[in-house]
Amino acid sequence: MNKKIGHVTLLVKNFDEAIDFYINKAGFVLITDNAFGNGFRWVTVAPSKDAETAIVFVEADTDEKRKRIGNQAANHVFMVVQTDDCKRDYEKMKANGVKFFGEPKEVPWGVEVVFEDLYGNRWDLLQHNGF
Repeated sequence: MNKKIGHVTLLVKNFDEAIDFYINKAGFVLITDNAFGNGFRWVTVAPSKDAETAIVFVEADTDEKRKRIGNQAANHVFMVVQTDDCKRDYEKMKANGVKFFGEPKEVPWGVEVVFEDLYGNRWDLLQHNGF
């Protein structure tokens, strides 16, 4: 049996502002943006077109969901974006206004740096060394 994680949910305040950040600042690609009526919209992004897992934006529509925006993993890294060149992507994202916590550094598992999305969720940008 072949299984994989297809989508991960990310709570957002607004679809369009989330799309703008992830596409224009973080360098992701828009996979789907479909409106189905009655306010239902299916929006997914991914780090690249060939990524196996996409992020589904869910517009927070309750107080409980709104409380979780930007704090889906407390102050820990929420998700990891793997890249073939951490320093290149860091420079591009930083130039686009993405907030980073330090600079890319060598670690036993590769080269990494933590960044923050528009809501405060922390992400790891990782160039994995394959160990």
